[in-house]
Amino acid sequence: MAKANNQYRNASDWRGEDPAVAVQIGSSASMGRRVLPDFLQSVNLKYVKLGYHNLVTHFMALLLIPLMLAAMLQVGNMGLDNIFQLWLHLKFSLVSVIACSTLLVFGLTVYVMSRPRPVYLVDFACFKPCENLRVPFSTFMEHSKLSGNFEEKSLEFQQKILERSGLGEQTYLPPAMHYLPPRPSIKAARGEAEMVMFGVLDELFERTRVKPKDIGILVVNCSLFNPTPSLSAMIVNRYHMRGNIRSYNLGGMGCSAGVIAIDLAKDLLQVHGNSYAVVVSTENITQNWYFGNRRSMLIPNCLFRLGASAILLSNRRRDKRRAKYKLIHTVRTHKGADHKCYNCVYQEQDENGKVGVSLSKDLMAIAGDALKANITTLGPLVLPLWEQLLFFAVLVARKFFNVKIKPYIPDFKLAFEHFCIHAGGRAVIDELEKNLQLSPSHVEASRMTLYRFGNTSSSSIWYELAYIEAKGRMQKGHRVWQIAFGSGFKCNSAVWQALGRIKPHPDQGPWADCIHKFPIEIPEVLSI
Repeated sequence: MAKANNQYRNASDWRGEDPAVAVQIGSSASMGRRVLPDFLQSVNLKYVKLGYHNLVTHFMALLLIPLMLAAMLQVGNMGLDNIFQLWLHLKFSLVSVIACSTLLVFGLTVYVMSRPRPVYLVDFACFKPCENLRVPFSTFMEHSKLSGNFEEKSLEFQQKILERSGLGEQTYLPPAMHYLPPRPSIKAARGEAEMVMFGVLDELFERTRVKPKDIGILVVNCSLFNPTPSLSAMIVNRYHMRGNIRSYNLGGMGCSAGVIAIDLAKDLLQVHGNSYAVVVSTENITQNWYFGNRRSMLIPNCLFRLGASAILLSNRRRDKRRAKYKLIHTVRTHKGADHKCYNCVYQEQDENGKVGVSLSKDLMAIAGDALKANITTLGPLVLPLWEQLLFFAVLVARKFFNVKIKPYIPDFKLAFEHFCIHAGGRAVIDELEKNLQLSPSHVEASRMTLYRFGNTSSSSIWYELAYIEAKGRMQKGHRVWQIAFGSGFKCNSAVWQALGRIKPHPDQGPWADCIHKFPIEIPEVLSI
C-alpha cells in the first residue's frame, strides 16, 4: 500500500511536529525528513543487467538472423549459371533435399513452439458504488467524532490529512461504515466483497458476452480480507463455474497485487491453450478500519475507499479482433529481503490492542528504491534503442571510467503514450511526475482517479485506464504503463498496447456520468 504521505511508525515520531507539514512530501519545510529519492540519478548496474535478459531469451533469433542474411548475400553474389548448377545439384541429390527440408521444418517447428502465446485483454470493468454510499468529508469527520473511538488530536490529524490528500467529496465507503457506531463484522465484510466482486463480474460478462462456464482460470487478489471459503470460491459458487477451473486467491500482497495477478494469469495462459482468464482485484474496508489513535495507522482510514475491477484475458488468437489490448511486458520487483523494506507497511496491534496497518517513516524512500529497480529492468525492454545506448554509455563511463558527467535520464515519454500510476496519494503522483519528467497530462488520469474514487488499492490502475478510455484518448498502437506499489515491499509494472482505437461508451464504465466534468483543478488544501 504505497501511500501518498510520508508517515511515521508510531505516535512518538510525530512529537513536536505540525502534522499538516509532515504529510507534505518533498517540501523544503520537511526539515530533514526523507523524500522519494531521485532514482534516475542513482541507478545500480546490477539492475541494468536484469533488463538485458532479452539477449539471452532471444539468443537463437539473434544468431540465426545474421546467418540468414549472410546466406542471402552469398546467393545474391552468385551468377545465374552458378545458381542453375546449384539447383541441378539439389534436384538430383535426394539426400540433400531431404536433409535441407528436415532442417527447415525442424527450425520452423522450434521457432513456432518457442514463441509465447499472445495474451489479449478482451475487456475490463470497474465497480461504481451507489450514491447512498458516498462519504463527503463533513460526514467522515462527523462519524469519526460520534463513534467515540478517536481523541481530539486524532480527529484534527485526520482532518488535515483529508484536506491535503487529493481526495474529493464523492468517494465511497462500504455500508457497515455508515452506521453509528460502525458495524464491522465478518458478515458485513462478506457483504462488501460480494457487492463489489459480483457487481464488476456481472458487468464484465454482460459486456463481453462470455459465459462464466467458459472461464478456465480465475485469480482474485484482496490483501486484508481472506475468509474461508475463499473469495475465489465465492465467485465460483455464485456463477456456477466449471469443476476443473484453476482458481487462485492472493492475500496480503498490498496495492501492487493487481499486477501480480495479471502476471500469474499470463503465466497460466502460456500453459493452458485456448483459455479465458478472469482477474478480480479489490480490497476490503469493513474488516480493516482502524479504531485507535496511533497516527501512523490512521492514514489508511483517510485514503482508502470502496472499489474493485474485473479483467477478462484470453490467449485465443481469434479474440484479437475484439480485444482492446495486448499484454507486452510485466516486470516485478520485490525488496522483501531487506528488513526495513519488509516492515515499512505492517499490519499489527497498537498499544491498546487495536488492529491496523502501520506505515513507516521510511516508506517513501523505500518506494523510491523499489521503483528505481523496477524501471531499470523495464527500461531496456521498452525504451528506443538510441535511448538505451545513451543511457548505457553514460552509465559505463561513470561507473568504470569515473568520467565526471551528469547521469543520462531516459525519456520514458518516448516509450509510452499513457501512464497509470497507482493512486496511492497526491505526493506519490507528484514525485513520479517530477522524477520521470512527465507532463501534467500524463498524470491526469491518476490525479482524477484519486480525487473521484480515492485509493481503491490494487484496482486503482484500472479506474485510471477507464478514465483514459472515457476521454477518447486511446488510439491504435498506443502503449500504456501501469505501475503500482505494495507491502512487502514491491513495485510492479505492466505494459499494454492498444490493438485499435477505443471509442468511449457514454453509458458504460465508472466515469460515464461525470467524465465531462474532468479534469478539474484540485487545490493544495481543500477546506472542510
